[in-house]
Amino acid sequence: MILVTGATGNVGRHVLTRLSATGAPGVRALVLPQEAASVRVPDGVGVVPGSLDAPGGLDEALTGVGTVFLIWPFLTTQGAPAVLEAIGGHARRVVYLSSIGVDGRPEEQDDPIFRLHTDMEGLIERSGLPRTVLRADTIASNTLGWADQIRATGVVRGPLTAATAVVDPRDIAAVAARALTDDAHRGATHLLTGPRVISRPEQVRAIGTAIGRALRFEEVPVPDARARMLADGRPPALVDALLAAAEKRSASSLVTSTVEDITGRPPYDFRQWAHDHRESFR
Repeated sequence: MILVTGATGNVGRHVLTRLSATGAPGVRALVLPQEAASVRVPDGVGVVPGSLDAPGGLDEALTGVGTVFLIWPFLTTQGAPAVLEAIGGHARRVVYLSSIGVDGRPEEQDDPIFRLHTDMEGLIERSGLPRTVLRADTIASNTLGWADQIRATGVVRGPLTAATAVVDPRDIAAVAARALTDDAHRGATHLLTGPRVISRPEQVRAIGTAIGRALRFEEVPVPDARARMLADGRPPALVDALLAAAEKRSASSLVTSTVEDITGRPPYDFRQWAHDHRESFR
């Protein structure tokens, strides 16, 4: 039995699809109680209500489960030890979606997202749970946050972050499905990237090509972006996490062959992701 957390998100839903397509027996989707009755999942996937911020209520979801796909959706590790204890009472392995920034450059270790995943990996290790760690680069679906700007103005405004090898969530899911169904990945840490390094302006242009519009990226200084986000009512901790990529992260040239090594096919290029999701930006 496999339990998938974050089952309705940009990665988790693809994990369910991959597991269903491969005929993996006994797949469960952990879904917030208020969404459990209406959520749609692939054939053969069961839905169980529960939330990672209420670990005391996870026993039903975890009963009979051998492996857990864990996406940690919070900005701190508060509550994580109790969740890992609950998982450890049932499962024999956890596959954790982490960040490629873990163990990165020293100057990047104060990045809130990188630090969160570093701390989570440490907690999982100390829990004694056998584990597989998937350290993903920037995820392509993050650009869905630009959709409103693209539809309204054709201009994406924001801080200019360092270019990275953006990875398609479908590729993360394909690797996750292999890791969840094959104990050969026990103890492994996989670094997942897309096929090439791509900047934010290049991503915006690729989306423009996909929807047949001339789009452009307009850089906004970090202090101005912070002031705007705080004025919009976003929590300061979230603002710091979102802006850390512009303030702390260095340019990356890292491109790995992991996706192809594990799945047998090359990773999707961002242009393919933009084409396949073009309706989200129209």
